[in-house]
Amino acid sequence: MNDELLIGVLALQGDVEENIKAATYALEEMNQKGKVISVRYPDEIMKIDGLIIPGGESTVMGLLIAIKNGLLDSINKVLQNRLPIMGTCAGMIVLAKQSYDRVVGNKKQLLLGALDVEIERNSFGRQYDSFESNLEISGIGNDFRGIFIRAPSVISAGPQVQILSKFDGKIVAVQQENIIGTSFHPELSGDNRMHKLFIELIAKWKKANNQ
Repeated sequence: MNDELLIGVLALQGDVEENIKAATYALEEMNQKGKVISVRYPDEIMKIDGLIIPGGESTVMGLLIAIKNGLLDSINKVLQNRLPIMGTCAGMIVLAKQSYDRVVGNKKQLLLGALDVEIERNSFGRQYDSFESNLEISGIGNDFRGIFIRAPSVISAGPQVQILSKFDGKIVAVQQENIIGTSFHPELSGDNRMHKLFIELIAKWKKANNQ
């Protein structure tokens, strides 16, 4: 078994480079062999051990997943194989089963339906309402610097979904088996603990699957 991890960041739009840097630093701090790369083609998706879907604009991201030849099929395949996936902000919306916008209501957009949650988009307001706050996150600890930019929140979650963090009474981080979703942008915080939690999931999955 190869103990080196290959982590992909979906490079359609959004905070791709920031996630690559955060995950790379996390690997180094954990003394874990591995590499973090940008991925955008089906054959690249099928080779990785874990996938990060970054923040950005969820409607655009979903459209790009749908129109790029074979990309949606490859993502669905790795989801069926329970590949560890982390979605931050827009990435969490794309992973969800249901989503609507707090201002304009329901929007037609591609959702992967892998994370059993209902999302409220722009739950904390628009771009000018962006803010930062310290969070307590289960499995990580206190004082995680949450950066909220046009952030969504989880308004309902299925029985298999573990709530990792709340802010102002709203759910802002969840985990369902090998899937992690956050309302905030951990890649911008300078704190790599969220990426370390994700890397631990990847290592366990790879060991369990004798990869």
